[in-house]
Amino acid sequence: MDEQKLQTLKTWVNEAKRMVFFGGAGVSTESGIPDFRGVDGLYHQQFSDPPETIISHSYYLRKPQVFFDFYRRRMLYPDARPNIAHVKLAQWEREGKLLAVVTQNIDGLHQKAGSRNVYELHGSVHRNTCRRCGAKYTLEEFLTLGELPVCRVCGGRVKPDVVLYEESLDPATVEGAVDAIRRADLLIVAGTSLTVYPAAAFLDDYPGSRLVLINKTPTPRDDIASLTLHEKLGDVFARL
Repeated sequence: MDEQKLQTLKTWVNEAKRMVFFGGAGVSTESGIPDFRGVDGLYHQQFSDPPETIISHSYYLRKPQVFFDFYRRRMLYPDARPNIAHVKLAQWEREGKLLAVVTQNIDGLHQKAGSRNVYELHGSVHRNTCRRCGAKYTLEEFLTLGELPVCRVCGGRVKPDVVLYEESLDPATVEGAVDAIRRADLLIVAGTSLTVYPAAAFLDDYPGSRLVLINKTPTPRDDIASLTLHEKLGDVFARL
């Protein structure tokens, strides 16, 4: 690891008063949750249809049995536990240094670690809603509703509150995330390939001069960063 870069990051974290963390799938891989684009990710595995097709809105409507089977087996990790990155971010929030976490993940691990101000761009597996009557279900409750989850109140279809392909991001969540990024004095972007839009474009809303990118491989936005570390996130956060 580049010790000079690490020391610079330590200094910036110590000086920060309104830090924002923007994270992707790489934040949770060290908790045992596979990403999509990595070597062992979902995009490199064989399924009846491409994963991005299966978790699309139209596929959910057309083949709900296949969708929910894939969703349960490949996207739910109820036993996953927060790792050092989740824990450290929650600590910084308690200390008043961290303004917000903006995440592309749907696993709820930031909240499980203790973070409170979290903008979940792609929703959460921990929230599930009946499409007919609006009844709400936790993840634990959702898992008891059958292969095709049926609402106990009205018999309607229960859908996870996750943003599928072909669906739009929640406007209020986007507004909150962008507002936090615009107010940040340090923006740490980690564990994301920065290839999924519109989320990747959020970096353009950061007006400051301390933009840090931490990812095992280079990203298309490395050229705009003030500091880049091509390392495992856990290795970096263990040193902060």
